[in-house]
Amino acid sequence: MEVLGIDIGGSGIKGAPVDVKKGVMLTERYRIPTPKSAKPEPVAKTVAKIAKYFNWDGPIGCGFPAVVRHGIIRTAANIHGNWIGTNAIDLFRKATNCPMNVINDADAAGLAEMTFGAGQGRRGVVLLVTIGTGLGTSLFTNGVLLPNTELGHIEIDCEDAELMASDAARKRDALSWEKWAKRLDTYLTRMESLIWPDLIILGGGVSKKFDNFMPYLTVQAEIVIAESLNEAGIIGAALAGKS
Repeated sequence: MEVLGIDIGGSGIKGAPVDVKKGVMLTERYRIPTPKSAKPEPVAKTVAKIAKYFNWDGPIGCGFPAVVRHGIIRTAANIHGNWIGTNAIDLFRKATNCPMNVINDADAAGLAEMTFGAGQGRRGVVLLVTIGTGLGTSLFTNGVLLPNTELGHIEIDCEDAELMASDAARKRDALSWEKWAKRLDTYLTRMESLIWPDLIILGGGVSKKFDNFMPYLTVQAEIVIAESLNEAGIIGAALAGKS
C-alpha cells in the first residue's frame, strides 16, 4: 500500500510517497519552505502543492508540530496561534481532495522508528526525541504509543527546554558542538530522572551529526540514532495515513 507522507515543520514542509508495508520512501522527498506566517490557510495550500507535485489522489498522512487530538490542533509552539482549535484533517482534506489523517510530528517519527527502525521489537520504555526547530518527543511502553507527550516543553532552570537545547538554539547562540551537547545532556538527564527510558532514540536533522556530540552525552540509557534520520517523520506520517 502506498500513502503520501507529509512532515510539517517550523522551517519546511516536505513529503514523499511511502510503501507502508516496507517503510521506505518511493521517491526523493519534495520540500517547500513553511510559509512565513505559518497560518492555517497558507500551510494547507503548501500541503496541496506537495500533493499536486506527486499527482496524488490517494490517502495522505501529515505529521504536525503540535498536540493533535482527533484531528483538532490544541497547541501552537512553532506555528501561528490561529491553529488552535482548527480541524486540520478537514482543512487538509478540503485542500487536497484526498483521504487524510493528522498526527503529532514527533509521534509520527516514533511510529516509523518503532515499526521499521531503531525501536523495532524493543520492549520496555522507549523515548524518541526529534531535534530541530524545537524538541519533539514520543514515548512508547512495550511498543504502545502514549500520544502528544510534548516533553520538549518541560522547564529547566525556568526555561522551556527546547529554547535551550534544540538545534535552533544551537544555531541561534552559535554554540560549539560540545557546548550545545552539554545543554542536550542536561535535558536528556532530566528525562531520564522522570521516566527512566530503556532506550533513547535521537532523530531530526541534527541526528546526521551524531558523532559531533555523542561523546559529550552522559545519560545511562542506551542512546541510538533514528535509522530513518530525518525521513522518519514522512514515513511515520504515512503510517498514520493508511488507516
